[in-house]
Amino acid sequence: MLIELTDICKDYMQGKETVPILKHINLQVDQGEYVAIMGPSGSGKTTLMNLMGCLDTPTSGTYLLNGENVATAGENRLTEIRNSLIGFVFQSFYLLPKLTAKENVALPLLYAGVPKKDRLERAEELLEGLGLGERMDFLPNQLSGGQQQRVAIARAMAGRPKVLFADEPTGALDTASGEQIMELFSSIHKGGATIVMITHEQSIADHAEKIYYIRDGELSEAPPVAEKARKASEETRSNAAAPRRQGDYVSEGERPDKS
Repeated sequence: MLIELTDICKDYMQGKETVPILKHINLQVDQGEYVAIMGPSGSGKTTLMNLMGCLDTPTSGTYLLNGENVATAGENRLTEIRNSLIGFVFQSFYLLPKLTAKENVALPLLYAGVPKKDRLERAEELLEGLGLGERMDFLPNQLSGGQQQRVAIARAMAGRPKVLFADEPTGALDTASGEQIMELFSSIHKGGATIVMITHEQSIADHAEKIYYIRDGELSEAPPVAEKARKASEETRSNAAAPRRQGDYVSEGERPDKS
C-alpha cells in the first residue's frame, strides 16, 4: 500500500478553543490508483491534501507513506520525502516568471543535486511528451493557461515521484483547457502514475477510478445525502419526461375511459 491513513485528526486552535478540521480520516491508496477527493469549500479537503503531501502533520493518527510513518517525521525528513516521493500540481501554476518553461521544469532537479546536463535533458523529454516541444524556451507569460499547467505538471513529474497530488488542477482554466488537462492526467495514470486529486467539481472527479467525499472533516466513499437526493430527483424527472410506449403500465386513474 502506497498511502495509508489511519484515524487521522487535525485540530487548530482559535484562541483558547480547539477546532476540529479533520475527524478520524481513514484512507488507503495503492500504487497506480487514480483517486479523487471531492468536497465543498471549507470541507477540509485542502487540509487533507496538505497532510498527505507532507506539507503539514496531523494532530493524531498514523500516516504511512511508502511504508514510513510520516505523521511523526521532523521537518527535515518531510522535506526529503517531498523531494523524493511527491509531485504537486496546484490551481495556481507557481511558475517562476523569469525562467523558461524548460528551466522551470528542471528546477526541482537542481535542488536534488542532478547535474545540469541531465536535468535539462529530463525537462526537454517531459515537455516534448506533453506537447510543448516548441514552447520549452518560452517564458510563462508567453504561454496560455493550459500550457502553463502542462509545464507545472512536467515540473511535478521531473523527479519521478511515486505520487502526484493535484489540488483543483483545472480551477484557473477555461472549460476546453481544463478538459485537455484532465485527459493528460488520464494518460499519465495509464502510464503507471499514482494520482490523488482534490476537487469540488463532479465532472472533474468523474475522471478518477475512485471518488471519496469529504464533508465537515469526515471522509466517506458514499456520496453525501444531498448528492444522493439530487441524483434521485434527476432520475425521477427523467423518467417522468420519457414518452410512454404501448403496453407501459399506467395507474387506474390514468387509464382512458372506455365507456
